[in-house]
Amino acid sequence: MSALPKPPTLAELVFSLKSFAASMLALYIAFGMGLPRPFWAMMTAYVVSSPLSGTVRSKAVFRVAGTVIGSIAAVILTVSMVSAPELLSLAVGLWVGGCLYLSLLDRTPRSYAFMLAGYTAGLIVFPAVSNPEAIFDTGLARVEEIILGIVCATLVHSVVLPRGLGPVLLGRLDAALRDAECWTLDALNGADAGARAGNRHRMASDLTELRVMTTHLPYDTSDLRWMTRPMRALQDRMVYLLPILTSVQERLATLRRPDGTLPPDLAPLLEDVKAWIAADDGDTAGADALTGRLDRLTAEAARLCGRGAADWRQPTRLSLFRRLHALVDIHRDCRDLRAHIRSGDDALPDHLDPLVRRRSRGVFHLDHGMALWSGAAALLGIGVVCAFWILTGWSSGSAAAMMVAVFTCFFASFDDPVPGIRTFLVYTLASLPVAAFYLLVVLPSFDSFPMLALCLAPTLITLGVFVARPAVMGRAMAMIFGVGGALSLLDTGNGDFASFLNSSTGQVIGIITAMLVTRLCRSVGAAWSARRLLHAGWREIAELAGRRAVPPADGFESRMLDRVGLLATRLAQVARDDEAASKIDVDAIDAVRDLRVGLNVVELQRVRPALGPAAGPALGRLLDGVARHFRALSAHRPDPVPPALLDSMDSLLTVVGTVPPGPERDRAVVALAALRHALFPDAGVDVGGGETGLTEETIHPDRVSA
Repeated sequence: MSALPKPPTLAELVFSLKSFAASMLALYIAFGMGLPRPFWAMMTAYVVSSPLSGTVRSKAVFRVAGTVIGSIAAVILTVSMVSAPELLSLAVGLWVGGCLYLSLLDRTPRSYAFMLAGYTAGLIVFPAVSNPEAIFDTGLARVEEIILGIVCATLVHSVVLPRGLGPVLLGRLDAALRDAECWTLDALNGADAGARAGNRHRMASDLTELRVMTTHLPYDTSDLRWMTRPMRALQDRMVYLLPILTSVQERLATLRRPDGTLPPDLAPLLEDVKAWIAADDGDTAGADALTGRLDRLTAEAARLCGRGAADWRQPTRLSLFRRLHALVDIHRDCRDLRAHIRSGDDALPDHLDPLVRRRSRGVFHLDHGMALWSGAAALLGIGVVCAFWILTGWSSGSAAAMMVAVFTCFFASFDDPVPGIRTFLVYTLASLPVAAFYLLVVLPSFDSFPMLALCLAPTLITLGVFVARPAVMGRAMAMIFGVGGALSLLDTGNGDFASFLNSSTGQVIGIITAMLVTRLCRSVGAAWSARRLLHAGWREIAELAGRRAVPPADGFESRMLDRVGLLATRLAQVARDDEAASKIDVDAIDAVRDLRVGLNVVELQRVRPALGPAAGPALGRLLDGVARHFRALSAHRPDPVPPALLDSMDSLLTVVGTVPPGPERDRAVVALAALRHALFPDAGVDVGGGETGLTEETIHPDRVSA
């Protein structure tokens, strides 16, 4: 923390003072209630504090619920198995591991309930082993101390100068909207591949962060909490820019002539689209004119597709016009939703209501395997410490077991939890002299609570300032956890040097054990996690292509978009690590391409009944080929895309061209062309002349595939 000697800002100081006030309020009430270990309440108040009051409130209810559930489990397990310490240790380990597994599968504030239910049982069971008759009183006291800290922190951060999540979220949202418009203009201007990939990764990462932040919005103190559904709808629309804009870029690259220019009828259209996006002035008339023009171009391209031959020029044009139409619609919807959110009006305009009603439910990518391994690491760590404790009769075994339960849970969501646990270990060791001073000098001599608070203030307020700084928050929390944890492990009336030394030794050994066990069976790198995300997406695409029933699209879209965001974060880490970068080809990874492949597979499955039996064999061969390819990728057989798939696509396009004109046929043509561009980006089309023949026929697509 010495690397940041700058003086605290006003916001950092206010947060630190509020956190200190909440912790002292909890400590004062705990002393007044005569709780045996009141410093649990003080430490809990710091653990749950956050600079954004909405985040504190969103987690408070779930933290309380998890604490209560964990305490009930602790009482039941202790009463049932106190005479068999080996079984009790196994049962607690299974409980902690199982709760951690559920917590990692729930990427919402609700996950805190599962995590706390897990390690709270360990915090209650292990110290009570020496006095099992008092397990109910011990459990009740621990619940009271922890809930007291949660309630005090929530109350103070919600009432005293609350810093709402809304302004921060709006700032992030506005920045993402500006980035989206810049990316759109770069894409339409033909930016290079490196810039396009960087834009995609940044956009995906921003959208994932916005989704996670929005989960806390209903609990916020700002007026923006009433705009949760429009905010989610806006993010849903922005999410579709990822596959749509990537598709537009590819279609434009395909349709460009050898000299880099576009056909005469496309260049003016593209300039008009760019001008409207760059203006950003809410010009609805200009948007209506553009969409009407695109409708006419779409209708003509659809008419020219029905020739019964494998001619990809018109399908590519049709796909481009549909994508540009979707692009204009998305930007218009985003601007309208942002204006509505800015107005703060509860009444939603009629044209925005459908967008809000059909917003996604936030389906996230779930990694059952890693969640299971994390739970197994917690079980193994608790088992190792408890075995040593039972065999040696070590008096501080309970402290070590408690720390293993806590630290195998705290960092389980990281790809590699070891650096975080190591940092906590280092700063826990650094905190021990401070903890010894308070336990052995301050506590025995203080004669009033104000004097105790005054003695604690310099340390806790200083550390609280650093907690508000993201770069050093972990180290500051480790210091607070070390001081508060050392004080919490001992009753206020029996603290002496020997007991402090034993409990501190147990605390340190528990953290070391958690770190070693995690390194042994749970520590992975960003490159490994990136490959795992890719393989999960490939398996799902293979499953979608292999189905014969119409698959649901919404869950796949949400999961794949979430994977894109998760992958972007990990690829950024890999790019900074030369050793990791040598294990994975960052430039070859395109999760957005996988997303588009999956969406178009779903679209072909959806229109299969309308194409009739004539298209069945050709469509079946194509989907079977796609399924085999992605199944091979997911099985670690990175074969290139089979060239036979190109022949299958040509055959299917020929058959689709004989289907009577209609929206379903057009959707099939667009999806087929999009799939061809995604799997064979270098397969060109004839972009020579040809009639355009605009008509007044209008097509309103039901859904734009990627």
